[in-house]
Amino acid sequence: MNFLAELRERFANSLASLDGFTGDVAPVLELIRSSNDAKFGDYQANCAMPLGKQLGKPPREIAAALVAALDVSDLCEPPEIAGPGFINLKLTDAALVGALQAAAADTEHLGVPTVAKPRTVVVDYSSPNVAKPMHVGHIRSTVIGAAIGNVLRFLGHRVITDNHIGDWGTQFGMIIYGYKHFADEAAIAKDPVPELSRLYRLVNTLVEYHNAKNNGLPALEEKLATQQQLVDELKAVEPTGDKKADKAAAKRLRQAENSLNDLLGEQKSLEEKLAKIDDDPQLAPLATEHTNIARAVLDETAKLHSGDTTNKELWETFLPACLTAIQKTYDRLNVTFDHTLGESFYHDRLQAVVDDLVARGLATENEGAMCVFLEGHAAPFIVRKQDGAFLYSTTDLATIAYRLEKWQPDAILYVVDHRQGLHFEQLFATAKQCGCENVELMHVSFGTVLGKDGRPYKTRSGDAVGLMGLLDEAVDRARSLADASPMLKTDEERQQVAERIGIGAIKYADLAHNRTSDYKFDYDKMLAMNGNTAAYMQYSYARVRGIFEKAEVTETEALAGADQLVLGSPEERALGMMLCRFAESLDKVLEEYRPNHLTSYLFDLASSYAGFFQNCPVIKAETDSLRTSRLALCALTARTLGIGMGLLGIECVERM
Repeated sequence: MNFLAELRERFANSLASLDGFTGDVAPVLELIRSSNDAKFGDYQANCAMPLGKQLGKPPREIAAALVAALDVSDLCEPPEIAGPGFINLKLTDAALVGALQAAAADTEHLGVPTVAKPRTVVVDYSSPNVAKPMHVGHIRSTVIGAAIGNVLRFLGHRVITDNHIGDWGTQFGMIIYGYKHFADEAAIAKDPVPELSRLYRLVNTLVEYHNAKNNGLPALEEKLATQQQLVDELKAVEPTGDKKADKAAAKRLRQAENSLNDLLGEQKSLEEKLAKIDDDPQLAPLATEHTNIARAVLDETAKLHSGDTTNKELWETFLPACLTAIQKTYDRLNVTFDHTLGESFYHDRLQAVVDDLVARGLATENEGAMCVFLEGHAAPFIVRKQDGAFLYSTTDLATIAYRLEKWQPDAILYVVDHRQGLHFEQLFATAKQCGCENVELMHVSFGTVLGKDGRPYKTRSGDAVGLMGLLDEAVDRARSLADASPMLKTDEERQQVAERIGIGAIKYADLAHNRTSDYKFDYDKMLAMNGNTAAYMQYSYARVRGIFEKAEVTETEALAGADQLVLGSPEERALGMMLCRFAESLDKVLEEYRPNHLTSYLFDLASSYAGFFQNCPVIKAETDSLRTSRLALCALTARTLGIGMGLLGIECVERM
């Protein structure tokens, strides 16, 4: 049962009878929340104060009217009005025990109600470019998207997950160019993926070098000259004697000097990168020989897209190996997708997208490119470049059209880096003008994975850290924990536990942070056996499971004892109350698609269980009936931890 949802529904009825209230009930009902302190009850309704302002009446009078019309006698003890108008609600033990017994009888769903009106939701996540190995930046989209999809399904929605891989863009143009000019055929024959990755990195390095040398550095030098002139002009301003005006002038000068220093830093960094290539005995000759590499890569990409026989054959040869390598990472993460429809799948639909935009009067030609000009956006949304090439924008519009036609979704969620925010604003605005008004389109953005230095997590050479390498190291570190456990008897068992702890640690650490925040990648914190970590959750689960072994009962047998459930001590009641809040935590996850609400709940549950375990003997309980009751609470805890971790994509361990 979801007590919070039920109480809000009861209050909605109470609000309907409130004299003079005609507003929207939704924001009022949001003020009915779980209590943070048991002395104020289990739930608090804090809506009387804003209603008092709205209706021009004392809040306590409003609270009294709400309570008078409120029918919760089957759930709560008589409501109490406290302070200026807070309404405190405490569940009766009978209601609490009844909900726990219902959860025990529903072992797969724990009594969590499914939604009354299921929606069809497409979740678009992970989406790597397949021409290069997955790196640390892919972990966030992958685990956040998978968790959101799992929770949506658990609550009864129809979920379609789609991995919109980059298998057709410029990255393949880089690989094709690299293969034609720099390939080691023996390496390709032995294992194509490492060699293809090397070719991609090499070509990308040369492209970035020439772009920086020919465009980036001159543009930066121009900005520096302009900024230096501004600083010189501000320095030349004579004091006026007006303290306020002189203070403002000094502030402008400091700001201008700070901006100048930032630009100088950028210039130094860029010059160092260029010098690194110039001084490299292998890269320098290649850079000199391939001065037009950026243009050539685009030409190879265009040839691929136009059906050039050689490039198409190379693409068809390289793609399966790249997909196999990526699948190994997904297998390791235990992440699956309903569909993997890459950019290539939509290639034949792109011209029709542009034609449709033109027919609707939305796309117009501007300097040879086809653009959609959107209100509130200075830059246009380009759907076809001057050279006739299509862009991500075109593919994404084609993808939306396909999903609407194929799946008729109510919502499409894009779990993508926050840096793509402008793209999705323009994409959604364009889609809305093309008949997508009744579909929720949401960019579920997330922050950056940082190193301990607070900068984006990279290798010493400046490359993005490979995801498979991260997983390997996490498992290697977790193996030391497994090796130290006397509970694990075989090497195979220790390795399995290490795999689950290590990979679970990386997933959980990501999910435990608010998705919009950056976070620092730290193995030591991730693998800590205390605090809000996967290892602590897994240990808590294993500890509960260990009780069944000692009590010589199965979890199923322990759950069956819920018919004797009693909540006689504060710790038993606190644990029972926390178990009943599982459904609430899942609702909170879906309010803004933030899985960290579930990790917070699981940590609170584990903490409540720790208090229960310390103060309430289970196996050595005073009576057999009390032992049965407490075993049932243990079983419910284990089931809730197991299902909750499973929704996060994290495997539990039986012993550790």
